[in-house]
Amino acid sequence: MIAVHLKFRFFISCILLFISIAGSAQKENAEFRQLAHLTDSVCMKAYYIRDSNAYKKQLSLFLKKYDKLDSSGKKEFMQDLNGAYYNLCCLYSLQNVKSKALEYFRKSYEAEYYNYTHILGDSDLNNIRNEIEFKIIANKMRQIGDYLYILKNASKYNRADSRQLPAFTYQSKDNPNLVELRKSFKLDSVAGKGNDISKVISMLHFIHNLIPHDGSHENPTVKNAMAMIAICKKDNRGLNCRGLATVLNECYLSMGFKSRIVTCLPKDSMQIDPDCHVINSVYLPSLKKWVWMDPTFDAYVMNETGELLSIEEVRERLIAGKTLLINPDANWNHKSSQNEKYYLEYYMAKNLYMLECPVNSEYNMETREDGKTISYIKLLPLEYYKQTPAIDKNTIKSSNTTYVVYKTNNPAAFWETP
Repeated sequence: MIAVHLKFRFFISCILLFISIAGSAQKENAEFRQLAHLTDSVCMKAYYIRDSNAYKKQLSLFLKKYDKLDSSGKKEFMQDLNGAYYNLCCLYSLQNVKSKALEYFRKSYEAEYYNYTHILGDSDLNNIRNEIEFKIIANKMRQIGDYLYILKNASKYNRADSRQLPAFTYQSKDNPNLVELRKSFKLDSVAGKGNDISKVISMLHFIHNLIPHDGSHENPTVKNAMAMIAICKKDNRGLNCRGLATVLNECYLSMGFKSRIVTCLPKDSMQIDPDCHVINSVYLPSLKKWVWMDPTFDAYVMNETGELLSIEEVRERLIAGKTLLINPDANWNHKSSQNEKYYLEYYMAKNLYMLECPVNSEYNMETREDGKTISYIKLLPLEYYKQTPAIDKNTIKSSNTTYVVYKTNNPAAFWETP
């Protein structure tokens, strides 16, 4: 079975891929993009009529041009390459030409095709599944692309880790900037007069509807709710997941809720995955716990009885294979709805490997300023390959802003009650 755009054309909402190229290289890549689209079309037709010769002829033209691209160009079109290899593998497998199918299966892996979940259900590969070479390559693929498997291997923490960490802080709702935010956007009216659960959910919906998600561009330089909302309105633009979570976080703080932005990160031991996802964690006094709120997808997560869950609980339940539900109106930009299978078992399973929060949750917390220090705490599973140094420190020369990251293996310290 073949999918549009060479089977591996997934558009993950918040992926950021910035490629810096000069004018001539940019023109060359634009021309190559036309060839990539043509190759996609020709190879799909060849696949459907089972014409491996026509497929290889077009692939040869593609490779001849691809090999002349610079490194950034090759990276940009890597998915076209690995998809072309993978689909040719499928075609040869359907023709029962096992040696060729295995050759192109290997080439697809070497070109960074790692979608283990897809190959499990792809009937095109049935003729080669029992081959030893297939099993070896598939297992390598699993170590990189089977996100639930990777997450389950990262279940262990060290709850006795007593490394000293700075205390999390939450800015008072009386801060003048937060007071102004609350008044300007009539957040009391937005939140409504219900309990803390309904207020938090109403504010989630409000921000999701107010600002579209845009994962293709950087957020504005000034990273606070008032400034970013104004720029989005002026320039008719959106924010990436971090920007949306920042705006929602400040709205929660302005209403007196203890809230954090949480960067959810993949293992990425191959250093090939630039994607992460940023959501909110809000402490609800009525439940006496943190709860998951995601403004990008207008999503929150529940157990089988409808109880709101925390990020920690969602991670644990994914690993244990327990029931997880998302609200039925979860969506991306009101264009595509979300379901548990993709959103939790695929996308968030990938990005719940390790977690990071700013130490001080406050207005304008991530705007770079001269002499400013921004501190974070990162929760690492014991399985992670890079545990040291215990404290990372880096100063950005252009802004003279210093970033400090404290690492811990103790979830209790990371999720301390405010």
